[in-house]
Amino acid sequence: MQAQPALHSKLIAEFVGTMTLCAIGIGSILAGADLLGVALAHGLAIATMVTAIGHVSGGHLNPAVTTAMIAFKKIAPVQGLMYIIAQLLGGVAGAGLIMWLFDGADGIKAFDPTATVGLVGGLSSTSGMLLEALATMLLVWVVYGVAVDSDGAFAKVAGLPIGLVVTMDILMIGPLTGATMNPARWFGPNLLLGAWDNAWVWIVGPILGALVGGGLYLYGLRPRMGGDS
Repeated sequence: MQAQPALHSKLIAEFVGTMTLCAIGIGSILAGADLLGVALAHGLAIATMVTAIGHVSGGHLNPAVTTAMIAFKKIAPVQGLMYIIAQLLGGVAGAGLIMWLFDGADGIKAFDPTATVGLVGGLSSTSGMLLEALATMLLVWVVYGVAVDSDGAFAKVAGLPIGLVVTMDILMIGPLTGATMNPARWFGPNLLLGAWDNAWVWIVGPILGALVGGGLYLYGLRPRMGGDS
C-alpha cells in the first residue's frame, strides 16, 4: 500500500495551491484582462494546481469544497478544518503578494476588492448568493464526478475539467458577483482591505452550492458512493 502524505505536506499543498489561485486570479483582473482572460487565468490556475497537488491533498483549494467533503465524510472533520485554515491563509497570502508586487506599477488598477469581487448594480444580495451557489454547485458536481468517484474517467487529470468548469462559471456570472465560488478567494483581498459588505454572499452561497452539488452526485447520480470513505 502506498504511504499517505504527511498532514503538513497536505496543508502546504492546500496553502500554495490556494495562494496561486488568488494571486493569478486577482493579478489578472488588476492587470486589466478582459472577462475571458480573467476566466482563463482562474481556470488555468485551478487546473494546474489541482493536477499538481491532487495526489497529495486532494486539491480542494476551496473551503466550500472541503466543507462538502466533511459533510459527506470524505475527510475527517479536524483535518478538514485544518485544510480550511490553510486555504484562508493562502487566500490572504496570494492577495497580499499581488498587493505588494503590483504597488506603484503604471497601468495597474487600484487594489480594490470591489474590482475583483462585488455585486453588479441592481443585483440583490440574495440573487448574488444564489448565483454563487449555482456556480459552486456545478463546480462541486464536477469535482465529485472526476476526482471523488473512483469510477470517474478523468481521475488522473481531474484538474482539467475542474479548471474548465471554473472558467465557464466565471464567464457566466463573473460580471454579476465576481464568481468566486470560493470563500478563500473572497476572504484574501477583503480581509486586507477590511471590506465586508454583503459578506454572506461569498460565504453562504459557495458552501450551500457545494453541499447541494456534492449531495446530488453522491445520493442522486451515484447512490453507492454515500457510504464510501
